[in-house]
Amino acid sequence: MPGLADFVTALGIAFVLEGVLYALFPGRARAVWEMVAGMPEQTLRIIGLAAAAAGLFLVWLVRG
Repeated sequence: MPGLADFVTALGIAFVLEGVLYALFPGRARAVWEMVAGMPEQTLRIIGLAAAAAGLFLVWLVRG
């Protein structure tokens, strides 16, 4: 299943990147989470949709 392998690979890369950021900057990560906790839901929704659209565009750009 090539599609599943690609998905698991992408998920693994996301975990690696997130883990490295938490390992290198734990204090900053905590500050960011506190800032996010105080944001209105609508703002978080817009940020989430923008991130999803950017990710989709990046995959489309690379995979064509």
